[in-house]
Amino acid sequence: MSMKEIFGIPESKKEKKQRVIRENKRKGEVGEQIVDTRYAIMGYKSEKTGRGSDRHVRKTDILGNVVQEFDVEIKTGKSQLSPLQQKEKARKGKGFVEERVEPPPIYWKEL
Repeated sequence: MSMKEIFGIPESKKEKKQRVIRENKRKGEVGEQIVDTRYAIMGYKSEKTGRGSDRHVRKTDILGNVVQEFDVEIKTGKSQLSPLQQKEKARKGKGFVEERVEPPPIYWKEL
Protein backbone atom coordinates (compact mmCIF):
# COMPACT_ATOMS: atom_id res chain seq x y z
CA MET A 1 0.00 0.00 0.00
CA SER A 2 1.40 3.38 -0.98
CA MET A 3 1.11 6.68 0.84
CA LYS A 4 -1.42 7.86 -1.72
CA GLU A 5 -3.70 4.94 -0.95
CA ILE A 6 -3.45 5.66 2.79
CA PHE A 7 -4.87 9.16 2.17
CA GLY A 8 -7.54 7.87 -0.22
CA ILE A 9 -5.86 9.01 -3.46
CA PRO A 10 -5.89 6.17 -5.99
CA GLU A 11 -2.54 5.09 -7.44
CA SER A 12 -2.32 4.98 -11.25
CA LYS A 13 -1.14 1.84 -13.05
CA LYS A 14 2.10 3.59 -14.02
CA GLU A 15 2.79 4.67 -10.43
CA LYS A 16 2.06 1.19 -9.11
CA LYS A 17 4.40 -0.40 -11.65
CA GLN A 18 7.17 2.08 -10.78
CA ARG A 19 6.69 1.39 -7.05
CA VAL A 20 6.83 -2.38 -7.57
CA ILE A 21 10.02 -2.04 -9.64
CA ARG A 22 11.63 0.12 -6.90
CA GLU A 23 10.61 -2.40 -4.23
CA ASN A 24 11.96 -5.34 -6.24
CA LYS A 25 15.27 -3.55 -6.78
CA ARG A 26 15.57 -2.77 -3.07
CA LYS A 27 14.59 -6.34 -2.18
CA GLY A 28 17.36 -7.68 -4.44
CA GLU A 29 19.96 -5.32 -2.96
CA VAL A 30 19.01 -6.33 0.59
CA GLY A 31 19.17 -10.00 -0.44
CA GLU A 32 22.69 -9.47 -1.80
CA GLN A 33 23.77 -7.80 1.45
CA ILE A 34 22.39 -10.73 3.47
CA VAL A 35 24.26 -13.31 1.37
CA ASP A 36 27.47 -11.22 1.38
CA THR A 37 27.34 -11.05 5.16
CA ARG A 38 26.65 -14.78 5.45
CA TYR A 39 29.68 -15.67 3.31
CA ALA A 40 31.89 -13.13 5.11
CA ILE A 41 31.04 -14.74 8.44
CA MET A 42 32.08 -18.13 7.02
CA GLY A 43 35.46 -16.67 5.94
CA TYR A 44 34.83 -16.16 2.21
CA LYS A 45 35.68 -13.06 0.20
CA SER A 46 33.19 -12.05 -2.46
CA GLU A 47 33.40 -9.68 -5.37
CA LYS A 48 30.74 -8.49 -7.78
CA THR A 49 30.75 -10.02 -11.24
CA GLY A 50 29.57 -8.42 -14.44
CA ARG A 51 27.53 -11.10 -16.18
CA GLY A 52 25.89 -14.44 -15.50
CA SER A 53 26.03 -14.27 -11.70
CA ASP A 54 25.95 -11.74 -8.87
CA ARG A 55 29.09 -12.67 -6.95
CA HIS A 56 32.33 -14.61 -7.29
CA VAL A 57 33.14 -16.14 -3.90
CA ARG A 58 36.59 -17.35 -2.86
CA LYS A 59 38.03 -18.89 0.30
CA THR A 60 41.78 -18.95 0.87
CA ASP A 61 44.01 -20.56 3.47
CA ILE A 62 46.57 -18.80 5.64
CA LEU A 63 49.18 -18.87 2.87
CA GLY A 64 46.81 -17.29 0.35
CA ASN A 65 46.17 -20.47 -1.65
CA VAL A 66 42.62 -20.75 -3.00
CA VAL A 67 40.80 -23.52 -1.15
CA GLN A 68 37.36 -23.08 -2.70
CA GLU A 69 35.79 -20.74 -5.27
CA PHE A 70 32.46 -20.54 -7.05
CA ASP A 71 29.90 -18.11 -8.48
CA VAL A 72 26.74 -17.20 -6.59
CA GLU A 73 23.45 -15.98 -8.03
CA ILE A 74 21.22 -14.40 -5.40
CA LYS A 75 17.46 -14.63 -5.89
CA THR A 76 14.65 -13.23 -3.78
CA GLY A 77 10.99 -14.18 -3.79
CA LYS A 78 9.80 -16.15 -6.82
CA SER A 79 12.34 -14.71 -9.26
CA GLN A 80 13.80 -17.14 -11.76
CA LEU A 81 17.16 -17.54 -13.44
CA SER A 82 17.56 -15.71 -16.74
CA PRO A 83 18.52 -17.74 -19.84
CA LEU A 84 22.15 -16.59 -19.45
CA GLN A 85 22.18 -17.62 -15.79
CA GLN A 86 20.70 -21.04 -16.66
CA LYS A 87 23.44 -21.49 -19.25
CA GLU A 88 26.13 -20.54 -16.70
CA LYS A 89 24.65 -22.94 -14.14
CA ALA A 90 24.69 -25.80 -16.66
CA ARG A 91 28.24 -24.96 -17.79
CA LYS A 92 29.77 -24.59 -14.31
CA GLY A 93 27.84 -27.29 -12.47
CA LYS A 94 28.99 -27.28 -8.83
CA GLY A 95 30.88 -24.02 -9.47
CA PHE A 96 27.56 -22.14 -9.63
CA VAL A 97 25.32 -21.76 -6.58
CA GLU A 98 21.83 -20.30 -6.57
CA GLU A 99 21.11 -18.71 -3.17
CA ARG A 100 17.50 -17.96 -2.28
CA VAL A 101 16.74 -15.46 0.47
CA GLU A 102 13.62 -13.68 1.65
CA PRO A 103 14.51 -10.38 3.35
CA PRO A 104 12.06 -9.01 5.92
CA PRO A 105 9.58 -6.54 4.31
CA ILE A 106 10.57 -3.74 6.67
CA TYR A 107 13.88 -3.38 4.75
CA TRP A 108 12.46 -3.05 1.24
CA LYS A 109 8.72 -2.22 1.30
CA GLU A 110 7.59 1.36 0.72
CA LEU A 111 5.19 2.85 3.23
